[in-house]
Amino acid sequence: MDNIYLFMVIALAVLAVADLIVGVSNDAVNFLNSAIGSKAISFRTIMIVASLGIAFGAIFSSGMMEVARKGIFVPAMFNFDNIMVIFMAVMITDILLLDFFNILGMPTSTTVSIVFELLGAAVAVALIKIGATTGDFSTLSEYINTAKAGQIIFGILLSVVVAFSVGAFVQYISRLLLSFNFEKKANWVGALFGGVALTAMVYFILIKGIKGAEIAKQPLDILNGSTIKYFLENNVFGIVAVSFVFWSVVSYVFIDSLKISIYKLIIGVGTFALALAFAGNDLVNFIGVPIAAWQSFQAWSGTGVPATEFMMDILGEKVPTPTLLLLVAGLIMILTLWFSSKSREVLKTSLDLASQAETKERFQPNFLSRGLVRGAMLISKYFSIITPKSFQKKVDKQFEKPVIVLVQGKIHELPAFDMVRAAVNLMVAGVLISIATSYKLPLSTTYVTFMVAMGTSLADRAWGSESAVYRVAGVLNVVGGWFGTAIIAFVAASIAAFLINLNKEVMIPILLLVAVFLLVRNSINHVNKKKESKAEDSLIRAESKSVQGVIEESADTISKVLKRVSKINENTINGLINQDLALLKKGRKTVGKLESEIEDLQNNIFYFIKNLDETSVSASIFYMNVIGDLQDITQSVDFVSKVSHKHINNNHKGLKKNQAKELKQIEKSLRVLFVKTRAAFDLRAFNQIAGLLDEKKKLLQTVSECAQKQVERTRTTESSPKNTMLYFSILLETEDLIKATISLLELYAAKK
Repeated sequence: MDNIYLFMVIALAVLAVADLIVGVSNDAVNFLNSAIGSKAISFRTIMIVASLGIAFGAIFSSGMMEVARKGIFVPAMFNFDNIMVIFMAVMITDILLLDFFNILGMPTSTTVSIVFELLGAAVAVALIKIGATTGDFSTLSEYINTAKAGQIIFGILLSVVVAFSVGAFVQYISRLLLSFNFEKKANWVGALFGGVALTAMVYFILIKGIKGAEIAKQPLDILNGSTIKYFLENNVFGIVAVSFVFWSVVSYVFIDSLKISIYKLIIGVGTFALALAFAGNDLVNFIGVPIAAWQSFQAWSGTGVPATEFMMDILGEKVPTPTLLLLVAGLIMILTLWFSSKSREVLKTSLDLASQAETKERFQPNFLSRGLVRGAMLISKYFSIITPKSFQKKVDKQFEKPVIVLVQGKIHELPAFDMVRAAVNLMVAGVLISIATSYKLPLSTTYVTFMVAMGTSLADRAWGSESAVYRVAGVLNVVGGWFGTAIIAFVAASIAAFLINLNKEVMIPILLLVAVFLLVRNSINHVNKKKESKAEDSLIRAESKSVQGVIEESADTISKVLKRVSKINENTINGLINQDLALLKKGRKTVGKLESEIEDLQNNIFYFIKNLDETSVSASIFYMNVIGDLQDITQSVDFVSKVSHKHINNNHKGLKKNQAKELKQIEKSLRVLFVKTRAAFDLRAFNQIAGLLDEKKKLLQTVSECAQKQVERTRTTESSPKNTMLYFSILLETEDLIKATISLLELYAAKK
């Protein structure tokens, strides 16, 4: 029996490594968002600075481990067996939950997940103990540290509102003072901004870093016998004042003498500071539980007391974490930061929501986002009425964005936002986390950094009328996911604790195997998804300024679309004939992605026309017609896919043999014609278009003949209305598909 606890400790150590990997993949967005989004410094430099911040933060994080040992539950009320059940349930749940959010590309809070997992598992075990002993469930509050848990939950929720509001306010004031032409302002303006920002960040580093280190608790002669921690806590204003003067002078030297942008220095220091805070604050979320389990095992082993009788009062005491373990954890975090591809997905979500430019909106608007945007617009109109026009003009002038002329095709290289917003993001997040830490208020670094970034985006007018409903919907989705994290973490950890408590020898191996299976499957799916994305014939936006150039570029797009349409149509018809629901689902998913890509091409028409010179206006008409025909083709194949899937999903009668034969023959003929058409476009052999037009018109006649045959069958032998309606629908849409393809060919025939 004792061996099961040793096995649990070893399993928890392995789970700690896995949790570090999935945790860093999610939380990297906290400190990389601003630096990468602004493109102020190179990606390699950003990663090096962040790695150094993680290394220092990991070393200084020992004191934070207390949260895992006694922050949520009362250790003295649980025995060693109970504690190990709680810790095992928490770690298994945590890994699966964080990996799930990584796959979705959604930032979530590792702090919230670990807090609610500890709470859920502890409540489950406490209820089991009470049920087996007194049966008085009103004593549950004696097992749970309700005051601390409530403080943590309240602090986390409050941080969401405060971070968003403060971020918006500071960014608005900063933009009013600096405008978007901040680099043209007087040197002293940049120096003062640098003084404020760097003072905030350095103080943040002192509070989150040095103050938590063991050296900060040792008396020093230079401080008249006081400790660094005492000095920092009791000389806040003096430190801030001296620091402000010092950093303002340094900033002025950087700007005036060295000709270096102070904003780049701010972003570099801020990235280091937030990386340090992340490692120092959130490392407990990944290894706090396994280390507490290991220390519990050390305290129990060799005592000779049964695990069910050894009470865990020791967890209520302060126990230092070995520095070596912290260093190893920091190294794993750094390696994950460099090599995790999942972290890029989470980062992309945050950057897209904060981007100053138009991006492909990932989230769809909902009634709540529309209502909030509509309400904000009404409030804005009201304020515009009562605000003097002269003041409005001055404000609008400060928010005028400079026109950036890029080399053709380099639009994607624009930063998501400028260096002022990046600096404010880092400064405000650092200050808020510092204040919370100094008052010993727990919070989620994810919530703070994300909501600050969203607040600054709103204040910076990045959420315009074109994108507001999408961006607000995205923020609501992410925040909703945070609440989901809390509920899922609590329930899942409770269930896991209950199952483990039933039979540890059986349930732990089963749950571990399930966890490994899900992690491996998710990783394989992620890798396959990336491979498919790279291998897929992605559509390229036209960027040429002449008709001939657009013809050449569009030819490649047409070939790729026809290739994918042909495959989708083949899968749909085969799935319908064989009543293969999985194949039909695949077709619907694939056509949805194709429609999204063509919609992107259509959305790009505005920028395409803007880039044309006056002599190339006809190119825009040609390009719009090409995109219009491609959209018609895709809509037709999408309709066929949907009605076929609906028919089989509702378990209606399958196609008759003659119907299946006719549809398959049409599909084969269409596929052959698409192959020939693609070959003509790939080789730019547009002289073959005349022959292709004749063949497609013959196929159109074949479709009409099949429709006539179905009319005759309906009058005589056909008995299924659903079957008849499906067949006619497919024929009519196939007819539209062929007509759209003919229209596309005629466009090219007219140009050659």
